[in-house]
Amino acid sequence: MQDFSTLVFDLDGTLTDPALGVVRCMNYALTSFDYSPLPDHQISKHIGPPLEDTLALLSGSDDRAHIDALAVAYRERYGEFGFKENTVYDGVVDMLQTLQRAGRRMIVCTSKLEINAIRVLREFQLLDYFELVNGALEPGPKSKQLASLISKGIIDQDALMIGDRHVDLRAANANGLSAAGVLWGYGSVQELQEESPVLLFGSPQELAERLG
Repeated sequence: MQDFSTLVFDLDGTLTDPALGVVRCMNYALTSFDYSPLPDHQISKHIGPPLEDTLALLSGSDDRAHIDALAVAYRERYGEFGFKENTVYDGVVDMLQTLQRAGRRMIVCTSKLEINAIRVLREFQLLDYFELVNGALEPGPKSKQLASLISKGIIDQDALMIGDRHVDLRAANANGLSAAGVLWGYGSVQELQEESPVLLFGSPQELAERLG
């Protein structure tokens, strides 16, 4: 197996399950602008893509200023409460410990705002496993974030992007990186296989065994 130089982890749906916080923050944003609250499943199935894309979809609006205002409301609650409303997936801590002992270089690349990603990782005592946390500084696809990491020399073409949704794998493919899918998050086997991952992991233990 290729000896990947860096393991680049997605956050939501890969390291932690953010569903409770995402649902509550999304409905806080929607109801703040007189939309009706949505059921949990209608929101949670959209976990993964950039927030602004999901807000546009759920609100039915294509008004950029309005979507930005919804995002501000969402992040207002997320920064105070939502980041604490995560659950670390079973086996993730053991996985990270195994990879760390094996000398794996690990970073996080997430569409979440960088400050909020750091809050989540610190809250659940995961931050120290990662050399770097890369979050979104402005709305945009994860492919741009990876491209920036490559251009700055932070990662090279031997890095492996690991995530639970098609957006993670597509971002890797767009930058000529290998991609791996995890099946304990929000993406289906079919969704991930369509993006031609080099690896698919059924559990954090399997990931640790194969990459550790």
